[in-house]
Amino acid sequence: MARNGTRSRGAVVVTGASTGIGKACALRLDRLGCQVFAGIRKESDGASLTEKSSERLTPIFIDVTEEASIAEAVKAVSKVVGEDGIVGLVNNAGVAMPGPLEFLPIGDLRTQIEVNVIGQIAVTQAFMPLLRKGPGRIVNIGSIGGRMATPLLGAYNASKFAMEALTDSLRMELKPWGIHVAIVEPGSTATRIWDKGQDAADDLLGKMPKKGHEFYDQSVDAMRAAADKQAKAGIPPSEVAKVVAHALFASKPKTRYVVGRDAQIQAAVAKLLPDRMRDWLILQQMGLPRGSNR
Repeated sequence: MARNGTRSRGAVVVTGASTGIGKACALRLDRLGCQVFAGIRKESDGASLTEKSSERLTPIFIDVTEEASIAEAVKAVSKVVGEDGIVGLVNNAGVAMPGPLEFLPIGDLRTQIEVNVIGQIAVTQAFMPLLRKGPGRIVNIGSIGGRMATPLLGAYNASKFAMEALTDSLRMELKPWGIHVAIVEPGSTATRIWDKGQDAADDLLGKMPKKGHEFYDQSVDAMRAAADKQAKAGIPPSEVAKVVAHALFASKPKTRYVVGRDAQIQAAVAKLLPDRMRDWLILQQMGLPRGSNR
């Protein structure tokens, strides 16, 4: 695609833009005329983005778990935007660390929370001075898994539940300055996070003791099959990117966006069904052992 430098409608920072939802958001916002700063971890990912974008898009290195990396990213963006600040921050960076909580390494749990929760707030805090100049908006990429937890994804669900609460608090705290905060809750999405999650599951299985395999191998196999099916049926990341653009630029943005038919169904299930009935339905749908009703 030919790169051009047409006038920008404002600067937006997108974290986790190397692949999937983040990449789709960066490219869509670029097409809408934004000056996009796309957070990446590898030079090759930056090259992939610039090949498909205009000259408005600038890859920047951001590791959301490293304070120095975040500070350097803020410095780079500030140098370009100056007193105009930024009109949006899209907190998308995230990982999935699957596995039974009984045997999930505590280090993996820490990584899950560090990336998906603490990293998002660290980035938000660092870019707040630029958001205040806009004033800009904040869009957090959550998950329908932040409303309804499932077996073997407890750590991931915990991180997304946390982002629901933090988004609500931040939205109310920043309201006096006209800085809107929204969360996007996609269902199954055709992104590489599923492949990465499967790799993480492989790594966990290699660490589990004999008893762990005895207790959970059947469940892990069922989860793999369910995850593969969901990934194949998932909505394209571009659908999520459309919603993110609405959250950033609509005159009356929503506070929450549920994206995908499966997400809408899960939101209703989480709201309406009693706990035990919901548990039974989830276990049945995932093909997991249901045990007794004690």
